[in-house]
Amino acid sequence: MQDKFFLDTNVLIYAYSNTETVKQSISGKIMENNCTVISTQVLQEITNILRKKFGKNYTELKNVLEECKKNIYLVHTNTYHTVLRACDIAERYRFSFYDSMIVAAALESKCKILYSEDLQHKQIIDNQLTVFNPFV
Repeated sequence: MQDKFFLDTNVLIYAYSNTETVKQSISGKIMENNCTVISTQVLQEITNILRKKFGKNYTELKNVLEECKKNIYLVHTNTYHTVLRACDIAERYRFSFYDSMIVAAALESKCKILYSEDLQHKQIIDNQLTVFNPFV
């Protein structure tokens, strides 16, 4: 099996954007890989963003979530320990708490790559996880 990789919300959102067609295409190609991991936080954030910024109704949102479920290898459930680990990551790397939650979930899921627009491209975290901005 290939190494698993984690998708930050911002990368996943582009799959549903009609205004950023190049990023939409890149995001779609990333999601074609069958080793994609997201977290419950990503599901929550994508639902909120698509509702508020894209005006999708709840039926459309449920369809998006169903599509995510079909195209994602694993949905990591954030736990109490994920939150504690995120606090350590935030303190050590000076990331925002929510970015640290993404990183913690990626590490707990044993991913090797985190695709994100929000963190430093090619940064290595805990000698286990490398951040890649797929749009660079």
